[in-house]
Amino acid sequence: MDAQAAVKTIRVAVCGAKGKMGQEVVKTVLNDAELKLAGVVDPHGLGESVNDFFGTAQEPGMQFDQDLKALLAREKPDVCVDFTNPDVVYPNTMAMIEAGCRPVIGTTGLTPEQLQEIDNALKSRGLGGMVVPNFAIGAVLMMKFAQEAARYFDHAEIIELHHNRKADAPSGTALKTAELMRQSQSTFGPTNSPEKEVIAGARGATDPANIHIHSVRLPGYIAHQEVIFGGPGQILTIRHDSMDRACFMPGVALSAKKVMQLQGLVYGLEHIL
Repeated sequence: MDAQAAVKTIRVAVCGAKGKMGQEVVKTVLNDAELKLAGVVDPHGLGESVNDFFGTAQEPGMQFDQDLKALLAREKPDVCVDFTNPDVVYPNTMAMIEAGCRPVIGTTGLTPEQLQEIDNALKSRGLGGMVVPNFAIGAVLMMKFAQEAARYFDHAEIIELHHNRKADAPSGTALKTAELMRQSQSTFGPTNSPEKEVIAGARGATDPANIHIHSVRLPGYIAHQEVIFGGPGQILTIRHDSMDRACFMPGVALSAKKVMQLQGLVYGLEHIL
């Protein structure tokens, strides 16, 4: 590799590297000439060889870490991609920023208050960061199409379907979709009849604009969402299906590169496309 190419290489750490998404991220980094794997963190991989686990010879001597802060201090990566769980994503993100590392967060479950605190911390350090509810290009388009359709339909509901190991509900994608729809329409379901739930939760969660969001959790699904709009005599359904986690990886790679040019927090992949 010549000196010019070396300067362009972005050193990426992966947090949650033994999870299904984390494994795909590691493989993506290993196969992208502009990215260099700086380290991997997972609570279930202490002392395990990266080459042995991933079946590669590209990272001789690299082992899994359990301590994110120790990895950040030792390796000083440019970017850290996090696919962990809602319980640890916020402290992980703040640790990255404190270490001068740019976070790319795929883990959902951050509150609006936490997002604001992350933005403040990034700006105070002169860093960029990204929180991305969904890295799939098709999912981004689904959200944008739903935002446009909401200009013309004031009755809509969201059904999101994920695997049964997903820790949070509704999904970040569903929450982001509803947020975009609210920008086009302030109140949904204005002519709905008063309802009585015979079983609590039968109508799903309700967002501030009265969009009902239903979460399905079953083995066999990966990540799927449909937004259903209703009007007199017609139904419009906008749906996206992730059939393989590989669909998220171009968005992850793009985010790891673009975040180097950002200041503060960017929420959503659509802002860098």
